Amino acid sequence: MTKTCISCGKKVETENYWVEFDCPQCGEEKITRCERCRRLANVYKCPKCKFEGP
Repeated sequence: MTKTCISCGKKVETENYWVEFDCPQCGEEKITRCERCRRLANVYKCPKCKFEGP
């Protein structure tokens, strides 16, 4: 399964290198982040409600 990091746009295929969770604010969008962006605390933005967070 291939996922795309919402922070950097990188496509990630290995499950150990990405995490997916519901948006903390609206809960309606899935946020997918790669291991690198998580480690560096890169900002992500929910496409639905525009919530920003690391």
